[in-house]
Amino acid sequence: MRKIILLITCMFGVSVFSQIKVLKNESLVEIGKDNSVGLYKKEDKFTINYQDLNTSNLNTIRSFSFQNLDGDVSGLYKLIMDGFITTPDENIILELPNDIIELHYEKNYGQPTVQFIQYINKNRKYVGKSQFLNKKQVEKVFGKVNGKSAMYEKPGTINGTKTGSNQASTAAPSSNGNSKNKKSKK
Repeated sequence: MRKIILLITCMFGVSVFSQIKVLKNESLVEIGKDNSVGLYKKEDKFTINYQDLNTSNLNTIRSFSFQNLDGDVSGLYKLIMDGFITTPDENIILELPNDIIELHYEKNYGQPTVQFIQYINKNRKYVGKSQFLNKKQVEKVFGKVNGKSAMYEKPGTINGTKTGSNQASTAAPSSNGNSKNKKSKK
């Protein structure tokens, strides 16, 4: 009888003080990807992953995330595409909840390209840089080629209710002189 009580006590003690916990498996959905830059969705959060070219270790993958509350993913896509039509004089600076992102435009072999420059945790000491992307690559990353852009073109919802505005919108450039009116050509 003592052995049975000791066995039950040990089993109960292990289950109470267990360090391993089973978590809900949340699916990560790829919207689009080109080479080392990709856009992913996990519930109501969107993440752009990229290979950091600013480090000596080329296996460093960085990311920045934001929610699509007011069509921010579509706004970011439109902002990037507008930069291909009228190249801004300076980098477009975007403030996200955790990071600062700059859109750096440059012509490579006569073709306009854009690069994500990330100030990690809003600290100017820690900088990540993506590869340069041309217009077709941006369309691929944002799911325009494979039709997955429909996953973010709807307004953001949390638990079935429409949400308020995002803390930091990715859809509008900062007030550093880049707020020219741009017309999109279709």
